[in-house]
Amino acid sequence: MTPYELRCRECGKSWGNQARSICDDCFSPLEVFYDYDAVRRQFTRERITSRAPNLWRYAELLPLPPGFQPSLPAGFTPLLSAPRLANRLGAKRLWLKNDAVCLPTLSFKDRVVAVALAQARSFGFDTVACSSTGNLANAVAAQAVRNGFKAWIFTPSDLEPAKILGTQVFGAKLVPIAGNYDQVNRLCSQIADEYRWGFVNVNLRPYYAEGSKTVGFEIAEQLGWRLPDNVVVPMAGGSLITKIKKAFEELIDLGLVEPRPVKIFGAQATGCSPIATAVKAGHEDIEPQKPATVARSLAIGNPADGPYAIKTIRTSGGWAEDVCDGEIVDSIRLLAATEGVFCETAGGVTVGCARKLYGQGRIPVDETTVLCITGNGLKTTDVLSGTFEAAEPIRPKLAEFEAFLERAHETSTPLEEIMEV
Repeated sequence: MTPYELRCRECGKSWGNQARSICDDCFSPLEVFYDYDAVRRQFTRERITSRAPNLWRYAELLPLPPGFQPSLPAGFTPLLSAPRLANRLGAKRLWLKNDAVCLPTLSFKDRVVAVALAQARSFGFDTVACSSTGNLANAVAAQAVRNGFKAWIFTPSDLEPAKILGTQVFGAKLVPIAGNYDQVNRLCSQIADEYRWGFVNVNLRPYYAEGSKTVGFEIAEQLGWRLPDNVVVPMAGGSLITKIKKAFEELIDLGLVEPRPVKIFGAQATGCSPIATAVKAGHEDIEPQKPATVARSLAIGNPADGPYAIKTIRTSGGWAEDVCDGEIVDSIRLLAATEGVFCETAGGVTVGCARKLYGQGRIPVDETTVLCITGNGLKTTDVLSGTFEAAEPIRPKLAEFEAFLERAHETSTPLEEIMEV
């Protein structure tokens, strides 16, 4: 017997443990539920902190099959104080949860894939697959080869070159689709019905999504076993923001942290902002959008967990914002120039939306706020093309350097340019 099972989010019917994501009775999504009484006896601060610094330290609250032995130490990424960025945003207590350095492929998707593949093995799959806007493609390709799976990756054909390369280098079969992510995902749902493959975000989705909780567990542990006042989370399919909230609730229920309200804020790109649009309009349902943004990792026009993300934001007292492509690029530069963290476009969305939220007074400046940076800037260097002028080389002469130095003093710094926007 395992201390967890799948249940329908709406009607509550139990489905045991199997490769499925939808309830046949009411067509609602399935969720992993735990035997918290069994977990409580083993899941203590002392036991957690005695374990290796990776996501597996939270094993009792992850859907892992009996006898599972991890092959990769993903997770437990840094929680960085961000005083210089805080100063620029008018804040005082600002932190970055930096999954731009997560193993093995530099995004938070490494967490969810690690958990999904644990179940893929137990269900007897020899081939794993996914529909992806980029980061998931990289994570599935890398972890599949490490764990001995064959991998098939389905993506929109306009992905960033670095993410395409970061998938192919691991030997996965890449299938580019002439369409947007929502069209790719529909195709994958059909393929999953025809082939006995483990699609991490289709038939393995309930297990896969639970890996996102480890972001919330780590934030609380790294803050000294206390919850922040606010969290700003980028939204694509909407799962991450709901799972961070679930993580906080589980820690409270198990007595590992003191109860306190955490306002949860969602961040999207203006060119694909179905969740933020619904929150601002006071709607409970999602109106699908056709993506048109440089933030391709967030370009999901009909997010599967959109209604649950809306509920998470509203019940926490948070809000949702969106930023245009220019603001995304400026925010990538701002984070790099203040804190030395190079994020991808999704991180630019998070920082840009946080800047707006502080400006609107929705996030009090003296509260503890965590910004979730979910991917590395080396994955989306194309959006910075043409941003920086290449300096003319000088001869190795002191006089020429001094002339160069004088010219440099006469121009504004990159940070000054950004803050003028």
